[in-house]
Amino acid sequence: VQLVESGGGLVQPGGSLRLSCAASGFTFSSADMSWYRQAPGKGRELVASITRYGVSAGYPGSVKGRFTISRDNAKNTVYLQMNSLKSEDTAVYYCYAPYVNYWGQGTQVTVSS
Repeated sequence: VQLVESGGGLVQPGGSLRLSCAASGFTFSSADMSWYRQAPGKGRELVASITRYGVSAGYPGSVKGRFTISRDNAKNTVYLQMNSLKSEDTAVYYCYAPYVNYWGQGTQVTVSS
């Protein structure tokens, strides 16, 4: 099993980033997928989930209206579109596949001017 995140980086407040998570080693189209984040000194926080059918399971208030999760089963990839980024969105973002209980290595997102 592999989950490889990409798309992180440094962005100014108000900017946007799109994270990608490429999956392999399991039947991606049968798997619900999630994005979590962990800021320095804090616990891991769920920010978005999507069912195998492409339906979002909702977002926490901290990101609702700004983040959007999506997937492309033909590419075995799940995405996290992040808009109107704030400094408090700074964290390592992880892709997670509950179906196989597997985490990606994470990608750093830093929001700073």
